[in-house]
Amino acid sequence: MPLIRSVFQDELDGVSQTLFELSVMVSDSMAKATRAIMEKNLQLAEEVISYDENIDTVQHDLDARIIDIIARQQPVASDLRALVTALRMSADLERMGDLAHHVAKVVRLRHPAPAVPDAVVNLIEAMGVAAEKIATKTGVVISTRDTVMAAQVEKDDDEMDLLHRQLISALIAPTWEHGVETAIDLTLLGRYYERYADHAVSVSRRVIFLVTGKFA
Repeated sequence: MPLIRSVFQDELDGVSQTLFELSVMVSDSMAKATRAIMEKNLQLAEEVISYDENIDTVQHDLDARIIDIIARQQPVASDLRALVTALRMSADLERMGDLAHHVAKVVRLRHPAPAVPDAVVNLIEAMGVAAEKIATKTGVVISTRDTVMAAQVEKDDDEMDLLHRQLISALIAPTWEHGVETAIDLTLLGRYYERYADHAVSVSRRVIFLVTGKFA
């Protein structure tokens, strides 16, 4: 029995490690997507778009492993909670990768023209920085199960929400002079960043549930 339990624990640790690796992948993707926006860098945008397939593959493989572990080990109590929670976290992380992919596609759509006019470039850059910070912290939360840091992620999301509101205010202001098409692009960009942060918050809340058994 001790040997069987040791093998099972190794499998659980492997699931946690893959979740952390996914968090790094989606953090890097959003950082590159933001750089592509700021630099009008089509090549970098294409890298992000292509890399999304890697994220999807890792997520699908992880989900298959988790389902296999549940079928073989028939875990109960906290072990089952950990595996079911991991399935949901992997879905959130995969969606974060999709949102970075969407940001990069805006670069492709508008290249060689800039996707972001000078009037709001600082806001979009700040949203990119906030997104990377939240994703990085979420990775630490996954690897350490630090519930205090997990709660901080939600506070970090408040910063993203504020930036999002500022962007929308700029787009609907009477002084906006960059046209409807650009406003639509920026509305979508703002939504991508805002939802990216929301999924990171969801992951952090699931870690709190995993540790405490209670929803945050």
